[in-house]
Amino acid sequence: MSRRRLIVMGLVAALSFAAGGWLMQQQGQSSDSVYAQARMFDDVLTHVADYYVDSLDEKQLYKMAIDGMLRELRDPYTGFLEGRELRALSEQTTGNYGGVGLQIEYRDGAIVVVAPLADSPGERAGIMTGDRIVEVNDTSTARWDQEHAVRALRGPEGTQVRLKIERPGVQEAIAYTLTRAQIHARSVRLAALLGDGVGYVELYGFSQSTAQELTDAIDSLQRAGMHSLILDLRFNPGGLLDEGIQVSDLFLDRGQEVVATRGRAPGATRTFVDTRAQRYPNLPLVVLINGASASASEIVAGALQDHDRALLVGTTSFGKGLVQSLFRLSSDASLKITTAKWYTPSGRSIQRAFRNDQDRDPDQDVANNDTVRADTFRTDHGRIMRGGGGIAPDVVVQVDSNELAIRNRLQQALGRDVVKYTDAVAAFALDARARHTVSNPMFTVTPEMRQHFLDLLRERGVRLDDATVQATWPFIERQLASQTARFVFGRAGEVVRQSEDDPVLATAKRLAGHAHAPGELFQLAKAGTAGDARQ
Repeated sequence: MSRRRLIVMGLVAALSFAAGGWLMQQQGQSSDSVYAQARMFDDVLTHVADYYVDSLDEKQLYKMAIDGMLRELRDPYTGFLEGRELRALSEQTTGNYGGVGLQIEYRDGAIVVVAPLADSPGERAGIMTGDRIVEVNDTSTARWDQEHAVRALRGPEGTQVRLKIERPGVQEAIAYTLTRAQIHARSVRLAALLGDGVGYVELYGFSQSTAQELTDAIDSLQRAGMHSLILDLRFNPGGLLDEGIQVSDLFLDRGQEVVATRGRAPGATRTFVDTRAQRYPNLPLVVLINGASASASEIVAGALQDHDRALLVGTTSFGKGLVQSLFRLSSDASLKITTAKWYTPSGRSIQRAFRNDQDRDPDQDVANNDTVRADTFRTDHGRIMRGGGGIAPDVVVQVDSNELAIRNRLQQALGRDVVKYTDAVAAFALDARARHTVSNPMFTVTPEMRQHFLDLLRERGVRLDDATVQATWPFIERQLASQTARFVFGRAGEVVRQSEDDPVLATAKRLAGHAHAPGELFQLAKAGTAGDARQ
């Protein structure tokens, strides 16, 4: 008998003796016993290792067995993590990584800086929005994608990286040598005033500092004159349960339930209750959600909705009502496993069936979803809510069928030239920044600008007939305006522009702008102050 088999059988025998010798004897006579199954597994592994046509490392076989077992659970949130996956999870939960602090995108055939992070090596060196990174450590980025560039820019704290950058309006490339530092990826991506006393905070992820970052952002906006707040949780994938609870605490009263979890493991069944006085009791709050709002962002949205503390605007959320726990198995391997389901204060489970998770359009509501249960629940003020299939907003705002038809017509006309079209949009924005052709985010796209963009398309070999251009121009114009506002005025300028062009944000802004107390938001929504909720 092999040493490996002795170890497995010895372990099972020890467990059996701990439970009583008679148990081992009875189980040994059954082919369905744990002892027999363990012996069969070891026999299978031994035969595969010894006789399979291709040579396989025993460590590889054990890893395949682990992956197969977890895959059979049919739970996309349970998995064995090691190496890069484990480091990525650590970055998500702590928000910390080694790098230079540049937010980048692949645009117009190049790696383009969207924005340097505050107080980062990139910002201190003077790198600017719209700069193109053409070399990293003397290697051209011409054939790189965004992921390749991210890997090259990140690295251990204290190490150096050399960049060569092309800047619109500057003839010669600029060389930089940056020393990587510990970068904290903030959950608060943007905090800005949209006008009329309406504040806006975009929140992405829930890491260890999310609640404090949000507190600082709201306090700053209030000092600047904010009287109502839009909290944007669209495309927020969630994160730490504790941070979701702390964010909810900012807007709930002491003693109000935030979330309840139920599971088999010790400590998995708990009810989390607000233990502090509400920090912003008089602040009207609108929360934006869509089909990519998941996990901790749904905990926040569900708690605030059930207690009638915030008005939810947008489309139905993702529907992830499960809690995962991380178990460290070794220095470089961990097991992430689903240990509980969670429920909103009214008792709702919002978990959506796994088979639908990959088919969601973030901008679309889900009508007559077969995973939505008939169970009904009530908020503190008696409003009826339903469980299952995500969190439905109080005010549904969707792209109307005509808008979808325009978008589809443009995509069909472009065909394989979609990337070239996207590059032309970026080139238009970068050119506007270099030539200083726009002076504020709400600029008008003039006929001359329109012709310039069409020329950029032709330069890239993209041909759109006049009828298609005429029919799809409103959609194209919004894309040009949004991208230009972003590269010229930063994310704050982009959001100011979107507060008029984006139906969800525009609806939220109208509601928030008219509300002077939290309860007024529901009255305004009921009275139709938001305008056409399905734009």
